[in-house]
Amino acid sequence: MNKNILLSFFCVLLLLSSCKTKDKASELNYMQNIEEIATEASLNYHTSTIQKGDQLLIFVSAKNMEVVRPFNQNYYNSQSVTTVSSPNTEKNYLVDASGNIDFPVLGELNTTGKTLEDFKSELVEKISSYVKNPIISLKLANFKVTILGEVNRPGQYTIPDIQPSILNAIGLAGDLTIYGKRNNVMLVRNENGKITKQRVDLMDPDFINSSAFLLKQGDVIYVSSNNTKDKISRQDPNTGIYIAIAGTIIGLAGIFITIFKK
Repeated sequence: MNKNILLSFFCVLLLLSSCKTKDKASELNYMQNIEEIATEASLNYHTSTIQKGDQLLIFVSAKNMEVVRPFNQNYYNSQSVTTVSSPNTEKNYLVDASGNIDFPVLGELNTTGKTLEDFKSELVEKISSYVKNPIISLKLANFKVTILGEVNRPGQYTIPDIQPSILNAIGLAGDLTIYGKRNNVMLVRNENGKITKQRVDLMDPDFINSSAFLLKQGDVIYVSSNNTKDKISRQDPNTGIYIAIAGTIIGLAGIFITIFKK
């Protein structure tokens, strides 16, 4: 009789320890429509506005480089126009706390609430009063990328480098967690309104030669979870509690059995 009671409680322990919640595999990679979400993030950044502290790289060119010299005077201070007819070096303008930059000839220009395209159009319009058909090169020096998924610090990061790599970005995010899938990192890129998606294998040394190695403005990186976390996610988070309760019940049962024996 006592053995049967003990066996019954032992069965209860096994039953409780094997309890699992509903299959959580589908919840593990918390963005099941990750491609759509990453695409949306890329599109949203494409239309984001210039922020305080941004560094704008600007260069003005035209058929006659001499006439645009005043607008690039910071560059030409150290270059001879006779030896540099079509330079590619842009001047770095820091957006101050009021959202302004100090631009040659035009003076103080406000960038608040303007996208890069908005501000570029404004520059073209203003400089057109001095130069016929000016060509403006405008981009961010400290551009932003978004990192999601299995990294230690997901979020949006400002990268102070003109050509940072995907490894730089992952480093800023605190590296992949132990659950990050290193052979299947997704990169979503928006180039002139066209969205491209590329899978990157960080374990393959040849990936440094891929177009995904060097990042571009507004790139979104997503690291999905591996099989280890998938298995962990399937376990009931209350399993430990169940086992503790079952252990307590069995302990009490042992006491009762001892009492009954007496």
